[in-house]
This record gives sequence, structure tokens and C-alpha cells, in this order.
Amino acid sequence: MENENDCCDERTFDKLFRDLSPSLQNFIYFKSGNRARSMDITQEAFIRLWENCRKIPPLKAKSFLYTVANNLFLNVVAHQKVVFTYQNQKKTRIDEQSPQYMLEEKEFGERLSRAIEQLSEVQRTAFLMSRVEGKKYKEIAEILGISEKAAGKRIHDALESLRRSIENI
Repeated sequence: MENENDCCDERTFDKLFRDLSPSLQNFIYFKSGNRARSMDITQEAFIRLWENCRKIPPLKAKSFLYTVANNLFLNVVAHQKVVFTYQNQKKTRIDEQSPQYMLEEKEFGERLSRAIEQLSEVQRTAFLMSRVEGKKYKEIAEILGISEKAAGKRIHDALESLRRSIENI
């Protein structure tokens, strides 16, 4: 008989999946830069939750999922960086604007991408969660297991670093 104090109850698991998978997927996407990989890691994290459902109470499921997803990401980080770099180089855009503008826009995009890539992983993750996903410092702190002040500091440091990297443009 299934126990509602664990994640093996289908309704509990389904609710956890619906509530947590988008945020978990974005968390991994911000770390890896690869949407397909983030979907795969999210699915694998939920598979691991299901495999350990008797051991994990629903209140601890979010922490478990983020820890597992982060560990899975760390296992493939070298490959991710190569894929992310390749995807950025491959992108081309045909535009009817002047060649000078197109060149400047491309250079700016490349410089910004490099600047974001050069942020430390903790800065990049917090920055993208804040600026792209629109998460508050409190949410970021909870997901990353740090204080709100530390989350704010990471985002501030990321912004300072980005300003220095692209200030001449």
C-alpha cells in the first residue's frame, strides 16, 4: 500500500513533476546552455526520484531533485561546454541591415556570450535565473541552498563582471 509520506503515490509524484520540472529544467539549462540536455537531465532526476520514492518524503523532493540534477550536470559539463560553444559559432542570421551594423551586432553578441561564459558557474547560474527566468533572490537562494544575501552578491558580481567585459562597446 502506498504511503502519502513518500513520493510513490502517483498523484503526489505527478504534482511534484508538474510543479518542479519547469523550474528544474531552466536551472539546468542556465548551467548548460543546451535545452535538450536540460530536458534529459530533468527526466533522469525524476526517474531517480521515482526509484528512491520510498526514501524521499515529498517535502524533501525538491532538494533531492536539484541535487541529483546538479550532479548529473557535473558529470557532463565538459561535453556541454563544447556543444554550447559550437552552437554559438553555428548561429548565423541573414538581415537586410547594413553590413557594418550586422558586423557590430555579431561582435557584440559574441562578446556578450564570451563574457557570460567567463562568469563563474555560480555567478552565471544566479544571474540567468534572475534575469532570464525572473526569479527573486529568495527563490534563487532556496534553489541553490544559499542565503538571499549570497544570491544578491552573486548577481551583483556577475553584473559588475559583465559591465567590465563589454564596457568598450
